[in-house]
Amino acid sequence: MDKKQLLLSKKAYNIYDLIDVVEVLRGEGGCPWDREQTHETIRNDLIEETYEVVEAIDTKDASLLREELGDLLFQIIFHTQIEREEKVLELDDIVTDVCAKMIHRHPHVFGDITVQNTGEVLSNWESIKTEEKQRNTLQDKLRAIPPMLPALMRAQKVAKKSGVYEAVSQEALIEKMQALLDEMKDGTSDQIGELLFLTTALAHKKGIPSEQALFESTNQLIDSI
Repeated sequence: MDKKQLLLSKKAYNIYDLIDVVEVLRGEGGCPWDREQTHETIRNDLIEETYEVVEAIDTKDASLLREELGDLLFQIIFHTQIEREEKVLELDDIVTDVCAKMIHRHPHVFGDITVQNTGEVLSNWESIKTEEKQRNTLQDKLRAIPPMLPALMRAQKVAKKSGVYEAVSQEALIEKMQALLDEMKDGTSDQIGELLFLTTALAHKKGIPSEQALFESTNQLIDSI
C-alpha cells in the first residue's frame, strides 16, 4: 500500500502522518501549487498562521486554537519538507536541536543549579543564551532581536535589553514625553518615532506589554464607534 492509500485508510493521524501528507502533496502526482512553493513564497503564510493562533488564544476559543495550531504545525512541516528535499535536514534534526537547547537552558531542572524565583530563571536563561550565541557586546544582543517583530514589540525588547532608561524614573520619562509633545507642532517622523519609543520604555517600566496595550485600545475605539 502506497503512502496515499495508507493515509486514506486511517481514522486518526500522528506527526509522522503529517510528514507523509506534505511529502505526497509535494511529490510526483501531488498538488501543482504545493510543488511550486519555496520558503520565500510561503513566508507570509507562516506569519499569518502565527497571528491566527494568537487570535485563538486571545479569544479563549479552544476549538479554534486546536485548528490554528494544526495550521501552524502544517507550515512548520512544509518548511521542513523543503529542506528534506534538498537533503539539508530532517524533522528529527530540528527536534534534537530544540530538545538539547531546552535541556541546556534549564540547568535548574536538568542540572544542579538552584534558583529561588522566576527572575533568577530568566537571568540564567539570558546568560546561557549569550554564551551560546557568542553575543558579547550590547549591540550584538540588540541586533539579535528579530527586526521583523511588530515595531512596538521590538522597541520594548530593545528598551528592556539596552537598559537605556532603567535608571530614569517614570516621572522623568513622562516629562521627556511632554517636552517632546510640546515641540511636535509639525509632528515629523523622527519625533513621532521617538515618542513611540519613549512610550514603549514607559510601558516596560510599568510591566505593560505595549503591543497588547495598543491592541486593546484599538479594539476599544472600534467598539465605541
